Amino acid sequence: MKKNFARIAALALAALTSASLAGCSASSADTTSNRLEEIKERGVLQVATEPYFAPNEFIDPTKEGEDRYVGSDIELAKAIADEIGVDLEIVPLEFSAVLASVTSGKYDLAISALAWTPLRGEQMEMSIGYHFDDESLYTVLVREEDAASYSSIDDLKGKKVVCQSGSLQEQLLKDAIDVDELGELLYVSATTDGYLMVSEGKADACVCAGVNGDLYAEANGGLTTIPDAINFPVSDEYAGTRVGGPKGETELMDVVNSVIEELNESGQYNEWYDEYAEYAGTLGLD
Repeated sequence: MKKNFARIAALALAALTSASLAGCSASSADTTSNRLEEIKERGVLQVATEPYFAPNEFIDPTKEGEDRYVGSDIELAKAIADEIGVDLEIVPLEFSAVLASVTSGKYDLAISALAWTPLRGEQMEMSIGYHFDDESLYTVLVREEDAASYSSIDDLKGKKVVCQSGSLQEQLLKDAIDVDELGELLYVSATTDGYLMVSEGKADACVCAGVNGDLYAEANGGLTTIPDAINFPVSDEYAGTRVGGPKGETELMDVVNSVIEELNESGQYNEWYDEYAEYAGTLGLD
């Protein structure tokens, strides 16, 4: 039976929170001087991700174990593990814990629809970009009944706006508008929580990636994105998606970059993205 995205996220959130807290409180990173060699000896590549961002990474509730984690970024993680010659372990975490676990070196890579930002560039190694899609955009998700009241970013002034803490969406919002002019700026650990707040009337708008917002709106009803009225410009430095790794682990990132280069040249990643966008759309309402 098909499952509702919001219900899936809600059921798993408590487990994710426990996992993220455990990850952050555990002993910090391994101090090995060569992460790539350690991964080869271990025989497993550990990849942290927040699995609530379709079509990049999400949960298929019809599957069990690690097979339930699917998406275009999961395929990328598999390709990197195959290139190294090891097994893959997906570690599901809240988004802030994904970033913290890799900057601390607890896990090997963060593959979670990451964009480059100056802070991330300082704190971790970041791969070359992939999935440069001219049609990708960032907008807001609102209630359908309110959509006509928005014609520009200025219409967010005085509104309760929610975004995922530490995300590119947060950065784009702050670049586009003086947040002091918002009615209130609210933060969530997962974008799906922001969508739920809009649906329940606890927020007026949630900043989102257009494809992800559209998939949620189609699955849950009563919501819509409004890219024709509000869209956030993305500068070249933020363009594309990246893989993050512990700072200084350049040999590991060289392998990641070689895999991404091949996928960019073949167009395979974009094919995965389109395939999983369609796949995620089938996991809608009952």
